[in-house]
Amino acid sequence: MGEAGNEVTASSPCEVKIVEKPVLLTSPWVKAVFRSLGQSAAHLWPGAELNTETVSNAGPTGSRSRLSQGLGDAMESGKPGPVQVVLVQKDQHSFELEEKALASILLQDHIRDLDVVVVSVAGAFRKGKSFLLDFLLRYLYFQKEGGHSNWLGDSEEPLTGFSWRGGSDPDTNGIQIWNEVFTVEKPDGKKVAVVLMDTQGAFDSQSTVKDCATIFALSTMTSSVQIYNLSQNIQEDDLQQLQLFTEYGRLAMDEIFQKPFQTLMFLVRDWSFPYEYSYGLQGGMSFLDKRLQVKEHQHEEIQNVRNHIHSCFSSVSCFLLPHPGLQVATSPEFDGKLKDIASEFKEQLQILIPYILNPANLMEKEINGSKVTCRGLLEYFKAYIKIYQGEDLPHPKSMLQATAEANNLAAAASAKDIYYNNMEEVCGGEKPYLSPDILEEKHCEFRQLALDHFKKTKKMGGKDFSLRYQQELEEEIKELYENFCKHNGSKNIFSTFRTPAVLFTGIVALYIASGLTGFIGLEVVAQLFNCIVGLLLIALLTWGYIRYSGQYRELGGAIDSGAAYVLEQASSHIGNSTQAAVRDAIVGRQPMDKKAQ
Repeated sequence: MGEAGNEVTASSPCEVKIVEKPVLLTSPWVKAVFRSLGQSAAHLWPGAELNTETVSNAGPTGSRSRLSQGLGDAMESGKPGPVQVVLVQKDQHSFELEEKALASILLQDHIRDLDVVVVSVAGAFRKGKSFLLDFLLRYLYFQKEGGHSNWLGDSEEPLTGFSWRGGSDPDTNGIQIWNEVFTVEKPDGKKVAVVLMDTQGAFDSQSTVKDCATIFALSTMTSSVQIYNLSQNIQEDDLQQLQLFTEYGRLAMDEIFQKPFQTLMFLVRDWSFPYEYSYGLQGGMSFLDKRLQVKEHQHEEIQNVRNHIHSCFSSVSCFLLPHPGLQVATSPEFDGKLKDIASEFKEQLQILIPYILNPANLMEKEINGSKVTCRGLLEYFKAYIKIYQGEDLPHPKSMLQATAEANNLAAAASAKDIYYNNMEEVCGGEKPYLSPDILEEKHCEFRQLALDHFKKTKKMGGKDFSLRYQQELEEEIKELYENFCKHNGSKNIFSTFRTPAVLFTGIVALYIASGLTGFIGLEVVAQLFNCIVGLLLIALLTWGYIRYSGQYRELGGAIDSGAAYVLEQASSHIGNSTQAAVRDAIVGRQPMDKKAQ
C-alpha cells in the first residue's frame, strides 16, 4: 500500500476508513486491492463498510470522483482536473496567462519534448462544450487503462471531469486545460502528447466582441484540432463570426506562409433533420459541402466568408450529433449518467469520440510547417498572449457598431466634400485672390452647409454616437480652411514679393545711409552699413535661388520670417507715429479755436 500512498485504519470493529494522501490512484491493480480490502473487512466484521468517499479517482470513470471540485485544487493536490491557463478579467476586459500553472503541465519531464496534439472545443456559451470534453476524457482514460471496448462505461456512472452543469448561465471562464497530459502511441510507433482544452463560451452577457474573438483566436492558434460547437444548424452568422475570430487570430501570426490553422470540425448538436442528412460524419460532410459551396450568383460578401474559411484551415469537416434527450436538457438533477442520455446520442458518441482521438487520426500541432512540442507550446502561449495584451491589433467590433461607424464616416466624408467643393469654387485652383474677410464669410456659410448635411443624413448609432464624428468633421473643416487661407494668400502679389521688396528696400536705404555717413566723415558707420547691405544682397540672391530650385526650404522660411518681422515692426512704428501726429494736431487745433471765439 505504500505505493498507493494511503493508510488503512480501523477506527471501530465495524468500519474501515482509507485516509487520503496526495497521491494519484491511477493504477487498476490499486483499485482492485482496495476492493479486496473492503470485501475482507466485510467478511471479518459483519456489517463493516469500506468508506471510500475520501479516495480520489484518477479519471472521470469514478462514480464518486470529485475532479471538477476546483481549478486550483487540481494542481495543488496533484489530482487530475481542469486548470485555468488564460484568465479573463471581466471588469477590465483583459487577459492574463497563468504561466506557472501552464508550465507545470507542459514541462513535465516525460512529455516536454514530445510533439503535442491539442484538441480544443469552442463556440457559444451553454451549448455543451465541457459536456463533450468529458466524454473525450473518459475515452482517453479507458484507453490508458487497457483500452476497453465499452469505453462509455456503466449506465449508472456520473460524468465528471471538466466542470459542467445545466442551466442558462455560463460556467467556464477563459481557457482551461486538463492537467494530465496523455501519452499516445501512433500506428507508426511515434509517441505524442495529447492535451484537452476547454474555452469560455462566446456571446455571454459580460463579454465584449474583443473578449470572444481573443479567446476563440487563442484556442484556434494553439490547437491542432478546433471543434466548433454549434446548435441545430450552421447558420450564416456562425460563419461570419468564425471569419471574424479566425482573422483576428491570423492578424497576430506574423510571417505565416501556409494556411495558419490546421483542423476545424463543425460539430452540429441537436441535429433535427436526419432525413435530409444522416447523423455522423458522412451526413455532416455532405451538409458542410452544401453550406460552404461558392456559387456564381452568391453575393460577394457570402463568397468571401467561404473562401476565407477554406484559406485558413488545412482540413475542414463536420459531424451531425442528435439531441441527447429531454432528461439531459430539462432535468436539474442530471449528472451525466448514461441511462438518462438518449440511445441514438450514445451511438453517435461511440463514433465521434474515437474518430477524434484515434491514434491514427491524431494530428500534431504545427506552426508554419514545423511540429510543436509541449515546451514549444508554452512559448507560443506566452508570445500570443503578449500580442493580445498590447494595443497593436485593432479591436473587433459588433456588427451594429461597425455599421454605425461606417454610416457616420460616410456621412462625414460626404459633408466634407460639400465644404471642399464649394470653397474650391470660390478660391481654389486658378481663382483670383480673395479678400480675407470675404473668404471667412464664405467659410462660415459653407461650414454650416456641411454640418447641416451631416445632421440630416440618416445614420445608425444615435445622436450621442454621431457627436464624436461631427466634432471630427468640424476639426477637418478647420484644417481645410487654414489650407485655403494659405493658398489664397499665396495669390496676393504683394505677399508673393514681400520678402524681396523688404530686402531690396533695406539695401537701397542702407546704401543711401552709407553714402551720407561717408560724406560727413563717419567712415566706421558707413562701412557697417556697407556690410549689412552685402548681407542683405546675399540674402536676396539666396531667396531667389531657393524659390527657383525648391532646395533649402528651411533657410527660405527663415528669410521670409525675418522679412515679415521687419515689415511688421516698421508698419507698427509708422502706425504709432501717424496716430501720435494726428493726436498732436487735434490737441494743437483746440486752443486756436478758443482764441478765434
